Amino acid sequence: MSDLQIKGRGTALNPANRFELIEIETDRDWLENGEVLSPQTVYYEDNTRTILSENDSPDIGFKYSINPYRGCEHGCIYCYARPSHEYFGWSSGLDFETKILVKRDAPRLLAEAFRRRAWQPQVIAFSGNTDCYQPIERKLEITRRCLEVFRHFRNPLGLITKNALILRDLDLLQELARRNLVSVAISITTLDNQLCHKMEPRTSVPQKRLETIAQLARAGVPVGVNVAPIIPGLTDREMPAILAAAAEHGAQRAGFILVRLPYANKELFVDWLKTHYPERTEKVLSAIRDVRNGGLNDPRFGTRFSGEGKRAEAIARLFQVCCQKYGLNRCFTHLSTEHFRREENRQGDLFAE
Repeated sequence: MSDLQIKGRGTALNPANRFELIEIETDRDWLENGEVLSPQTVYYEDNTRTILSENDSPDIGFKYSINPYRGCEHGCIYCYARPSHEYFGWSSGLDFETKILVKRDAPRLLAEAFRRRAWQPQVIAFSGNTDCYQPIERKLEITRRCLEVFRHFRNPLGLITKNALILRDLDLLQELARRNLVSVAISITTLDNQLCHKMEPRTSVPQKRLETIAQLARAGVPVGVNVAPIIPGLTDREMPAILAAAAEHGAQRAGFILVRLPYANKELFVDWLKTHYPERTEKVLSAIRDVRNGGLNDPRFGTRFSGEGKRAEAIARLFQVCCQKYGLNRCFTHLSTEHFRREENRQGDLFAE
């Protein structure tokens, strides 16, 4: 168990990078003034040349996604995207929360992609990896400028976030919704503020997320709730209450995903449990193993999101019963590509060439 806890961070650990031969470990005897206890977030320019990530996984319902940021300051301890930071020589742990890559050129690159004759209009997932409304978005507005590109070209998108900052862009979302070009999913893992603070330290609190659902629904923006991730033995009992509250606030649809702990996530999550819930650690880990074929992660297509076994089946059945009870998933939003417009001319109104 880690003997350090950093206020506002999901973890104090930086486990070894699986691609690096050398591991750096802090000698705490040499620390001065608690410097490691309050690390500041550092932002790096990401000069990527393309912005759309292509996906060919058979169990994911979209081909392309866009992520304006790599790494995420929300600091959710369970985040499956953490190991992606290891590709940059960093750690899945504290580095993932404090070293954020910023794609300032994302709006321009997106516009260039839409202008290409080869582009076939289709729904793009926004974001598929890290949250596009994490705290720095309030200042940089990269996501907002990308939404302006979606509006301009009239290409459909599906947004997912756990931050109420999305309401800043309600004007753009309403315009997109009028042409059936957008749907939004708000992720809610727990309704317990204390658990949320420990598990998702820099996200919007649960009530704020419910209020976000309500405001989006009132504005005519199709919105649903994503109960994700469900952590067996820790948050699974909350699923009925989350679905009921989301439906009461205007959610039209719902989905769920069981927790995934790839690579270093296992070490991070186990340490987090021992730090915050030592008396429940073995119960939770045993429950996860029940749905993950005896391990803490199962990467197989077809089961990685839903799990398997009797416990996973019970969770799925309960989800279906609750959705039926609360009127969720009675109809689905089918986003339109018929309004897409491709430009033949240079568009000075969007970006200088």
